[in-house]
Amino acid sequence: MNTQKTVLFLGANSDVAKQCLIQYAEKGFFVLAASRDLVSLKNFVLEHQLEDQVQVIYFDATNFSSHQNFYKELPAKPHIVIYAAGFLRQNEDVRNNFNDAFQMVKVNYAGAVSVLNIIVNDFSNKNLERIIGLSSLSGVRGRKSNYIYGSTKAAFTTYLTGLRQDLSSRNIVVNVIVSGYINTKINEGLSLNKSLIMKPEYVAKHIVNAGNSFSIVPNWKWKIIYWILKLSPEFLVAKMP
Repeated sequence: MNTQKTVLFLGANSDVAKQCLIQYAEKGFFVLAASRDLVSLKNFVLEHQLEDQVQVIYFDATNFSSHQNFYKELPAKPHIVIYAAGFLRQNEDVRNNFNDAFQMVKVNYAGAVSVLNIIVNDFSNKNLERIIGLSSLSGVRGRKSNYIYGSTKAAFTTYLTGLRQDLSSRNIVVNVIVSGYINTKINEGLSLNKSLIMKPEYVAKHIVNAGNSFSIVPNWKWKIIYWILKLSPEFLVAKMP
C-alpha cells in the first residue's frame, strides 16, 4: 500500500510555487503541479531532478467548465491542496481596462471558488487534510493604490475564512498565506522597499510547514505592517499610498 501523501498545487509556475515543489519533494510528498505553462514547469522539474516526485498537469483557473473533469482525472486524490494561481495588473491600468480587471477576478478569486468547491464536495476523498490559499497584504484593507487587485485577494481570504469554519467538522485545516513583497517575476519593474522583499524559498518554507493557525504572515516586519493595516482607523489608511 502506497502511504506517500499527495499535494495538488494549483498555479504551480510561480517562483514561490517552484520552491514549494522542491521542499515538498524533500519531505517525501508526491506533487501534482498544475499550470497552464507546462513547458516551463517541465523544464524546472527536469533541471532539479524531480521527475520521480513531481507530475506536471494542465490547469486553467479561468476555464471554470473544465474544473470538474480536471479533478475527476487526477491520478491521485490529494491530501493537501494549494491554490496559488495569481494575476496582477496595476490599479491605474485596470481602472481603464475592465478585461484585465475581470481577469484578476477570475484568476485570483472565482477560479479558486470554482475548483476548491469541487474538491471539498468530494466526500469520498478521505485523504484531504489541508487547503492553503495564497493571498496578499493587499487584501487586508482597501487602499487607493491597489484596491482593485486588493479586492480580489480580500474576497479570496473571506472565502477561505468561511471554508475553514465549514471544514472544521471534517478535521480539514484551512490556511491563508498573507504575504508582502516577494522577489518574483510578478513584481518585476516595480519600485519596492528592498528591505521588505522576501525570497521565494523563504515564503515557500512557511507554506510547506503551515500549522493550524488560519492567517500566516511570513516575516516579522510584514506581521507589524499586517496589524497596522488591520487596526488603523480609516482616516489613517486613506493617507497611505
